[in-house]
Amino acid sequence: MSNTLFHIADRVLNRPLLITPDKAQIILEVVAGRIGVNSPEASRFEGDQFERDASGQPVRFKPYKVSSGVAIISIVGSLVNRGAWVGASSGLVSYEGIQHQLRSAARDETVRAVILDLSTPGGEAIGAFETAAAVRSLAAVKPVTAIVNGMAASAGYAIASGASEIVTTETGVSGSIGVVLLHADFSRYLANEGIQPTFIFAGAHKVDGNPFEPLGAAVREDLQSEVNAFYEQFLKTVATGRGARLSIDAARATEARTMIGEAAVAIGLADRVGTFESALADLQQVANRAPASGRTTSMKGKTMDTTTGAPAADAGISQADHQSAVAAAEQKGALTERTRLAAILGGEGIRGDAGRMAAAIDLAVKAPTMSAADVTAFVSANVAAAPAAGAATVSALLSKLDKAAEGVQSRPSTDGTAGAADAPKATTPEGWKAEYAASATIQAEFPTAEAYVAYQKRQAVKAA
Repeated sequence: MSNTLFHIADRVLNRPLLITPDKAQIILEVVAGRIGVNSPEASRFEGDQFERDASGQPVRFKPYKVSSGVAIISIVGSLVNRGAWVGASSGLVSYEGIQHQLRSAARDETVRAVILDLSTPGGEAIGAFETAAAVRSLAAVKPVTAIVNGMAASAGYAIASGASEIVTTETGVSGSIGVVLLHADFSRYLANEGIQPTFIFAGAHKVDGNPFEPLGAAVREDLQSEVNAFYEQFLKTVATGRGARLSIDAARATEARTMIGEAAVAIGLADRVGTFESALADLQQVANRAPASGRTTSMKGKTMDTTTGAPAADAGISQADHQSAVAAAEQKGALTERTRLAAILGGEGIRGDAGRMAAAIDLAVKAPTMSAADVTAFVSANVAAAPAAGAATVSALLSKLDKAAEGVQSRPSTDGTAGAADAPKATTPEGWKAEYAASATIQAEFPTAEAYVAYQKRQAVKAA
């Protein structure tokens, strides 16, 4: 093997990898010297890597392209931890390089938002979670959209999970939340070649998992424990980034499957379907609305946050106290209505029956003051039972939610009395859009109204 392939072998053999199995097989073939590796170069025609002066002359090089205030960070190829030695033709990207770009974007005052352009099957486990944390840190101060522009699998998905929003193309592949460790046993090959390796070592486990002898049961168990530890950390990383959109249990339930396009959105791996161009355009609109620094502007003795337009001080109430009170009221109102819907959809005679669940949601929307018990009793008495539903029913239920929104007035609750006649809590797409428009807290969590609507739809289905 060449010197480069020795480096690759050192990184992939007997190390936990956050990578798709087929990619692991390809890497093994590369190490064995049977095939070469083509370079998946990032190809973007948007943005400029130079900061320019008023005359258009370049004055400073940047580690990413910038288009209308949006930094474009392309993550294309397999991922390794410390990859400064990797050549352009290797098809590998280093975590340390990605982290450098993320830190630079956080400090760059000309960057108001970031798009992660992902086409990667994953890579090394070591460094992946730290990179995901760096994405979360950046997303805490600037909007970050991860676009599954081909594939964001395994370590690639771990990175994407830290973004404010995940957008997938129609054919984008997301997920593979799992860990694989590859062990190559070359002992029979060496025996056929007449080669007998001999280890001279100290420490009982010094040569565990070496490729020159079969893998023993005890060593296999140790390696499995290592894989399991990385897997638990992977699940925790995803749940930390995605929050209620994809919990630890939901991520575990995927069993490392990959999902394409709409299917990924349906289970919470992604927030919506789009394209690189549409995601970039959305971020450019956000970037044009709000300066990255979040500086404050004085207005008639009050302080106005330039990123939200919200008063910081009014009648002696600080902006922080005001926002905290509003957030608490919204959370209480949301919890009240979610509890009501959960009680209705989980009620005796309703739970598991698609027709009755859809009718119950319809009635709950149109009669926001009707108690959960009354809705359950009415639907059970007046809607015929139907066979248990499958995947088709979920789609029908979402359609029912959209239909129920037609002509229904709804507005967000700000005092925790959702469900009361004077302040119904939103339970329809139009109502959720109104909630999004009225709440700085929701806008801080979801980059677009459509993303918030998609999340609320998933929550309704999960409650069912």
